[in-house]
Amino acid sequence: MADYSNYQKKVISRYYDNRPQIDQQRLAELVTNLYLGKPGKQMDKNWLSAKEIMERLGVPEGRVEHVCKQRDPTLLGEVVQDIQNGKIKPKPKPKSSTKKPSE
Repeated sequence: MADYSNYQKKVISRYYDNRPQIDQQRLAELVTNLYLGKPGKQMDKNWLSAKEIMERLGVPEGRVEHVCKQRDPTLLGEVVQDIQNGKIKPKPKPKSSTKKPSE
């Protein structure tokens, strides 16, 4: 495994501390891309990214499947609005173990 400097460790830690906000912003950007995009490989990648982000943000599984099945950017926009209004709460952070493995 790579050895990171203390500075790099702090940058990585801050990234993961702010991941829900980053994911919310990315999901909002994907709504725009899906509205303006043309059908093709890039559109498929955007829907796949949207699905992964919604799962990370704690959107109920049934709603994720419905939005992805319909492939309607309007439905995705409603999900983004619900997240921003607090109707959908982000998943709590998993608690990392600080114990070192025994040798």
